[in-house]
Amino acid sequence: MEKHWIFLIILIAYFLVLIIIAEITAKGATKDTFFIANRSSSWYLVAFGMIGASLSGVTFISVPGSVLTKSFSYFQMVLGYLLGYLVIGTVLMPLYYRLNLVSIYTYLEQRFGFWSYKTGAFFFLLARTVGASLRLYLSAMVLHLALFEPLGMSFWQTAILSIALIWVYTYKGGIKTIVWTDTLQTFFMIAAILGCVWLIAQNLDWSLLQTVNEVNASPLSQIFFWESLDIKFFPKQFMAGAFVALVMTGLDQDMMQKNLTCRSIGEAQKNMFWFTLVLVFVNFIFLMLGALLYIYAEVKGISLPMKDGVVITDKVFPFLALEHFGLGVGILFMLGVVASTYASADSALASLTTSFCVDFLNIYQEKDESKQKLQLRYVHIGFSALLVVMILLFSLLVEQYPSTNVISIVFRAAGYTYGPLLGLYTLGLLTKRQIRDKFVPYVCVIGPCLGYFVSEWLAKNVSYKFTDEIIVLIGIITFLGLWGISTSPKTKTQD
Repeated sequence: MEKHWIFLIILIAYFLVLIIIAEITAKGATKDTFFIANRSSSWYLVAFGMIGASLSGVTFISVPGSVLTKSFSYFQMVLGYLLGYLVIGTVLMPLYYRLNLVSIYTYLEQRFGFWSYKTGAFFFLLARTVGASLRLYLSAMVLHLALFEPLGMSFWQTAILSIALIWVYTYKGGIKTIVWTDTLQTFFMIAAILGCVWLIAQNLDWSLLQTVNEVNASPLSQIFFWESLDIKFFPKQFMAGAFVALVMTGLDQDMMQKNLTCRSIGEAQKNMFWFTLVLVFVNFIFLMLGALLYIYAEVKGISLPMKDGVVITDKVFPFLALEHFGLGVGILFMLGVVASTYASADSALASLTTSFCVDFLNIYQEKDESKQKLQLRYVHIGFSALLVVMILLFSLLVEQYPSTNVISIVFRAAGYTYGPLLGLYTLGLLTKRQIRDKFVPYVCVIGPCLGYFVSEWLAKNVSYKFTDEIIVLIGIITFLGLWGISTSPKTKTQD
């Protein structure tokens, strides 16, 4: 039997399991089931499932590929995550539970006002739509090359099918279903990555100890970089990791929605603690796999995918897994891609639906439950269609710039879309100042624009190039702009 037929059978079986889980968890579902799982989730299920949601198909494919040009420098960001998650667990999560929030952006309405609230929710919708689309594009590309293209399907059909599969198992149970499906998908993803490392070592006739020693001896395994003008400079990478974790988890409805399904703040904090530890370990395994890919290619004399003399790093793992490592690794790779992709994409779709329904349609003010369900259905379909369109747009972009590393785009985009949220929440949490609410949207749009021009000026005149830490610059600019339109707490603002 040809490989693509084996992959198709595995994919069908995989989604049948997810649909069965969805049917079980969606029984008697209400809007509270869809949004917060009736606050009944076990912390360990949430913690384990969040691993897959945090990593996504981009991490599964792009992080190992990036080792060629960045070595293990990505781990410097991962260490920064520890600080970011500490702030989330000790500052943000107690706040969200104390206010009993469904959408975390309603905090901004209580703190500042209507326009701050809507601006925060809008930037989340923008950030998550862009981020989810990028992640889905990369995985849809792999599924297309390995499975659907041999079956005669075009890429746009693959994109539609990929989103349709998510919609099928999330439209009823929402976040309650996702807590369970993400747990299953995280298990498959971690099993796949460990299995790939083991099978590659077997192909090289290496023991586990020898594999670790060979990776450690490779120049690709360098973690810390201390040249101040290097984009891999440790302090900037650590700082970027801390702030990326803070905003892409703590200020993100998608990730916080899972935490808010726990029974209590104590369980939610326990979830965050264990999630952080496991996430650091799993990211290191991804980097170790990346080094093994390039070591294997060198030992076996394999020519890697290239264009214009440059290795296309995002295609290295798919290429080797599907063409050179044998059927066992190919199956594990496909399982890992599917699991990591849908673990992040399904929750993104649910959180986009939640934010739009709660923050813009005010669904809790609608008393007719049948109308509530109809609103949920239409919004869910609408965001599904939007994700398909965005995936197709990104496919056109990558065709023009084939050497682009997708995970770099994800973090760069996060800086411009989450940066305004960082400025808003920082002013709200660290000061008692009141704000001229109606000017907030303008400040939050100007902040990223100024951030871009400042970063370009510094790159040309000071030779300092902003990368993932651009989020800090935009957060500071937004904070200063908001301070400029704010008054002391004793002064009444005029909106």
